[in-house]
Amino acid sequence: MTDDGKIVLVTGASSGNGEATARLLAASGHHVVLGARRTDRLRALVKEIHDAGGTAQEHALDVTDAAAVRSFVDAAVAEHGGIDVLVNNAGVMPLSKLEAGRVHEWDRMIDVNVRGVRHGIAAALPVMRRQGHGQFVNVASIGAHEVSPTAAVYCATKYAVWAISEGLRQEVGAGIRVTVISPGVTESELAESIADPVGREEMRTYRAHAIPASAVAGAIAFAIDRPATVDVNEIVVRPTAQV
Repeated sequence: MTDDGKIVLVTGASSGNGEATARLLAASGHHVVLGARRTDRLRALVKEIHDAGGTAQEHALDVTDAAAVRSFVDAAVAEHGGIDVLVNNAGVMPLSKLEAGRVHEWDRMIDVNVRGVRHGIAAALPVMRRQGHGQFVNVASIGAHEVSPTAAVYCATKYAVWAISEGLRQEVGAGIRVTVISPGVTESELAESIADPVGREEMRTYRAHAIPASAVAGAIAFAIDRPATVDVNEIVVRPTAQV
């Protein structure tokens, strides 16, 4: 880790945007603390980062469990004396039309996409208040700005991430930065997890053009690496071909 390296916590780090972000930040000299449920993937990722000369740690983490998120943050504070950035990245996307009535999937989406972010803020904000500095990077979606068929509930969760982030920004004042990253169509495993056949087909069409997760990681790294006096509040990053 370089002298300018930060302690950066990343949730949902076992794949997709979280994994790409971990790799890029570690390669840039930051120490990454990675949380996800799939600990086998985390261990492999941490080894790869170490082998490449970076520093990283892994923790089993389910963001729907508020106590687990507090433990994730507290462990980093105990190990490093504080934290600089929390990237609230964990998310799920089981798309379906409202008429499909897949309530259990919608509940899961709310638990991960909204409560997960709330749990991260609740755990890390007191630490950042004591330090007098810190940054939240909350990963929303282009779905925070537009709604499409099969995505009503998903878009609602991502609009909630945007709204919570903006409220947080207004509340914290100087010293603590708040950034929302809103990716468009991105290569990830999320589409493969869609069980509803209509939602799955809609997403296949929508994903005709997709940017790599590294593009989202680059946006996150840009926001983190700005001077402390600069607060990048939102970045929308999507394929050039996406209408």
